Amino acid sequence: MKSGSIKKGILSWPEQERPRELLLSQGPQRLSDAQLLAILLRSGRPDSSAVQVAMDLLTKLEGLRGLANRSLDELCTVPGIGPAKAAQILAAVELGKRALSAPLSEGKQIQGSQHIFQHYYPLLRDLRHEVFKAVLLDAKHMVIRDFTVSQGSLTVSIVHPREVFNLAVRESAAAIIFVHNHPSGDPRPSEEDHALTQRLIAAGEILGIRVLDHIVIGDGRYVSFADEGFFAAKA
Repeated sequence: MKSGSIKKGILSWPEQERPRELLLSQGPQRLSDAQLLAILLRSGRPDSSAVQVAMDLLTKLEGLRGLANRSLDELCTVPGIGPAKAAQILAAVELGKRALSAPLSEGKQIQGSQHIFQHYYPLLRDLRHEVFKAVLLDAKHMVIRDFTVSQGSLTVSIVHPREVFNLAVRESAAAIIFVHNHPSGDPRPSEEDHALTQRLIAAGEILGIRVLDHIVIGDGRYVSFADEGFFAAKA
């Protein structure tokens, strides 16, 4: 080490101040966002500790929510973050989303729009583009599987009824629920959402597959076409 230089690595800190040791002795709740992220990073860069790199990352991406749907390349723009560390962060974020989402596994009976919202909100809320998903159900409204129909831009998601119901027919689905997000945070359905829902209902009627609901997810809230009486109006 050159004369006058300062040790900045976490190993040079008093043991009781190191993030990992703090977590072990006091629990994860006592650590800051940067300290928790530093544990994932494990090491910093030559001129800064892992905590400083974590702080730089959080500052650039505007906090933890900013990490939620960043690409690997975006994370790597922060000095000290390479592909390996970026992959660790992305894996941790995805695990967190999955842990927060309510179970929607095969054979699970759908209890209503709130059940769907609780599952998909953690997965869709921070996306910067629209994602349109379909949940296939059997005659007892048990989940067969779900799948992504399309991924769009900030405002447009292209959905073709043929693509939606092709898989539904192959899986012998009796009913289907549609879910998509509004990156703007406002879940109020657009005219395009209403028109698409009408087309999907019509296609389902021809094939004998009932469309039970179309749920639009925003920031902390949602709109259910079924709850709003849209399907009753079409009856």
